[in-house]
Amino acid sequence: MSNIFFNKFKNVFFILLLLQFSCQVSSEKKQAAETENFRFMELGIAELQQGFKDGTYTIKEVVEAYLKRIEELDGSGPTLNSIIQINPDAIKNAEQLDLEMAQGNIRGPLHGIPILLKDNIDTHDKMATTSGSRALLNSYPLRDSHVAKQLKEGGAIIIGKANLSEWANFRGELSSSGWSGVGGQTKNPYVLDRNPCGSSSGSAVAVSANLSMLAIGTETNGSIVCPSNNNGIVGIKPTVGLVSRSGVIPISFTQDTPGPMARTVLDAAICLGVLTGIDPADEKTLAGQEKFYKDYTQFLKEDGLRGKRIGLYQIPLGKNYKVDTLMSKAVAFMKRQGAEIIDINEISSADVGGYSFQVMLYEYKDGLNKYFRSLGPNAAIKSLEELIAFNRKDSIELKFYNQRYLEMAQEKGDLTDGAYQEALANMLKWSREEGIDRIMNLHQLDAIIAPTGSPAWKTDLINGDSFQLGSSSPAARAGYPNITVPMGYVDELPVGISFFGRAWSEPVLLEIAYAYEQGTKHRKAPKFLTPE
Repeated sequence: MSNIFFNKFKNVFFILLLLQFSCQVSSEKKQAAETENFRFMELGIAELQQGFKDGTYTIKEVVEAYLKRIEELDGSGPTLNSIIQINPDAIKNAEQLDLEMAQGNIRGPLHGIPILLKDNIDTHDKMATTSGSRALLNSYPLRDSHVAKQLKEGGAIIIGKANLSEWANFRGELSSSGWSGVGGQTKNPYVLDRNPCGSSSGSAVAVSANLSMLAIGTETNGSIVCPSNNNGIVGIKPTVGLVSRSGVIPISFTQDTPGPMARTVLDAAICLGVLTGIDPADEKTLAGQEKFYKDYTQFLKEDGLRGKRIGLYQIPLGKNYKVDTLMSKAVAFMKRQGAEIIDINEISSADVGGYSFQVMLYEYKDGLNKYFRSLGPNAAIKSLEELIAFNRKDSIELKFYNQRYLEMAQEKGDLTDGAYQEALANMLKWSREEGIDRIMNLHQLDAIIAPTGSPAWKTDLINGDSFQLGSSSPAARAGYPNITVPMGYVDELPVGISFFGRAWSEPVLLEIAYAYEQGTKHRKAPKFLTPE
């Protein structure tokens, strides 16, 4: 009797298991169908604005559709956690832009375009600016950042604030990119247990998942290009000074810059033109007075690779043969398009990283204290010292990793210290005139290329990130431009290729990046796959 009972039980068990599996597959198919049926799936700026002009839809309808998709995918469904807060005035702002368009008033190149800001960029509205920290949950800046001001004047609708690696991933050791005390852990939309990279994680995920047409990220070293790599989008890290940093929560005055993140080079170029310009509140922008453009689309040429001399940076190669294979295919394509490729074994012979780390610590303390003062006398946090004390008492902030970098910054002196001045001078010398400038002059290069990074690693809140390779540092430390574009996939995970070069060389980098993108078209929308 016992064997008969066991066999019956076993049959019932397998039937139940099969039904459960069938329901799971059916649910996943239904979710995939819902995500792929989004009316504005993978549309670009020009296509969306043409729809406004011919009356196919209104700006309000577009914003409502994006907000609904955010609710379905970010707050539920795959629960991407890419967005910290929604602008409660987004619909009202859309109605105003519809009215202006009906009256023949087009504000600028981004009129009616939904955009997200990384939540370390100030907006003077009903949204807080938190940098992902619970210490700033109720921090409402006294004015718009210059970036927010430029975007609004260009017609963009800021629909919300994107999650990020807390304090732009410069808080402590063993952090997990995309985690913040306010927003939790952001997920990679291609495979949900994979990491989005940071610190502009939410910006990249939202754009990739079609939760927004554009997003603004910020980078000190890798924080635009790495999440763009992991999430299969285009990211532009501009020359420091091309885009203002006033009203952006800082790490390094020397290395920080905001930049556009988009699904295409064209959309990123349109957005970049809106962001550029002189800002008296940021002295770095004065250096770009005759070097910026308001329209970067003029440099986008499908034959932009022809006749270019391009350096292949060797240091990131040899670490992942799957990435190397994609890079070899990219190089072969560029050669077929008329580019000459020259191997570059190193860019600088000095330990620029050591100098950069010291510069960041000094400038972090100085910049954060200035930022806290900009919030006025009623600010909840008034100094770096108070921030450190808040984190020690909070039940969530130090749950997964420490605040060692904040503490190290607090121990530093001011920017008159000889140690800071020496580190800054050495970093700039060895990254610029004895770095990128030297190697590009030596080989008469138009640009340098390298894989942006490896496929996304599994998110691990205990051990932190598992970076395998990257190429952001030379351009980041020099304050020079860097553009990443999708290069292909390892299984279902995207990998990008970076194009970087001299200061203010965005025009030629965009020309090359656009030609590569148009000739390969690797970008594909994520499928929100669950791990096996």
